[in-house]
Amino acid sequence: MNVDNVKSQMRKGMLEYCILLLLHREPSYASDIIQKLKDAKLIVVEGTLYPLLTRLKNDGLLSYEWVESTQGPPRKYYKLTSSGEGVLSELETAWDELSQTVNHLRNELLIIESK
Repeated sequence: MNVDNVKSQMRKGMLEYCILLLLHREPSYASDIIQKLKDAKLIVVEGTLYPLLTRLKNDGLLSYEWVESTQGPPRKYYKLTSSGEGVLSELETAWDELSQTVNHLRNELLIIESK
């Protein structure tokens, strides 16, 4: 088994959820999203983020607006749409169920190992 590949797939699977979580708090521009993900120890490069933001926008989950910047050109701020809020709610439920399942299995293993 290629552990690095499995870890990469796990991160990719969670990336959309993490982006929706960030944008639920406040509208953000791409560089800010990358920094917040990096602060959370989820490293994402622009080449991965921009196509994902475009897809989420095309799916109706995000919208954006251009905001003037004092430090250069206008910035595109992404925010959740009402459909995005609905999908986020569904993903939160899925995450809770998945994390409960994984924690249950891990705890069962710890109980067996301690005997």
